[in-house]
Amino acid sequence: MKIYTRRGDDGTTGLLYGGRVRKDSATIDLNGAVDEAQAALGVARAEADRGSELDELLIGLERDLWVLMAEVATAPDNRHKLTPGVSLVTEDMVAALEARIDALDERFEMPTEFVVPGQTRLGALLDVARTVVRRAERLAPTVVIEGSYVGPYLNRLSDLCWTMARWQEDEHLPSRQGDRARSPRRQQNTDKEP
Repeated sequence: MKIYTRRGDDGTTGLLYGGRVRKDSATIDLNGAVDEAQAALGVARAEADRGSELDELLIGLERDLWVLMAEVATAPDNRHKLTPGVSLVTEDMVAALEARIDALDERFEMPTEFVVPGQTRLGALLDVARTVVRRAERLAPTVVIEGSYVGPYLNRLSDLCWTMARWQEDEHLPSRQGDRARSPRRQQNTDKEP
């Protein structure tokens, strides 16, 4: 099978279950932003230890984004063909992100103000992924239909990316000048004898 088909040479692309739209349509713009977000999560995952909790979490999120992109790439009149959790974002998928955020939030003290990204490479990569997810979230209202969980999923995913970035930092650099705020969980790990 060849990777190129030449069908898109006319400036259109195919939708799931049929139909074609222009490549500069709002649907493709949203899916492009989600594709970028998925790639950004992949770059962060490349920095994580294989088999670690973060690695496994990021794999799951990257797979979820395939589900989301399938829903977005389906014309409204073909929506009935979508399968929940396979090609249709579900309320349970959103709830799972909330549960993950809550679980991580219990493991360390969250900053009480905005932070300057870049304390660790992995944290910075997760912040980049967060900004790409936020862009996709801003594009979603122009595409998704009422009752879809695409918007809520992207909103919670960006919150989770922010939480994961803070989780991966040794300390948080507040946006206002002053002392660095140490993450209590990381402080405990730093003080332990080898």
